Amino acid sequence: MTSQSQGIQQLLQAEKRAKDKLEEAKKRKGKRLKQAKEEAIAEIDHYRLQREKEFRNKQTTVMGSQGNLSAKIEEQTTENIRNLTSSYHKNMDSIMKKLLNTICDINPELHPNFRHAV
Repeated sequence: MTSQSQGIQQLLQAEKRAKDKLEEAKKRKGKRLKQAKEEAIAEIDHYRLQREKEFRNKQTTVMGSQGNLSAKIEEQTTENIRNLTSSYHKNMDSIMKKLLNTICDINPELHPNFRHAV
């Protein structure tokens, strides 16, 4: 009976050791998964920062050239307005004289299609 009880004790101890090893393996697995997740997050953050930096560089390059383009267009527009204003002031008197002469000098005459009532 003692050998039987001793055998049961050994089986219980073996079962307990197996259970402890299993729990320890689960803990190690959980730690490894947590560590792998943290490493993946760090890698993703690094990649995201790198891509954002590249995007900002491209954006400043493109926006910078657009800014130059905008300034150039603004300068051309100002120059065109200046030219049109000077042309207006230069030609205003002569155009007004021609317009007033055309309006005020009326030569009454009959239209060629007018039929005289006989």
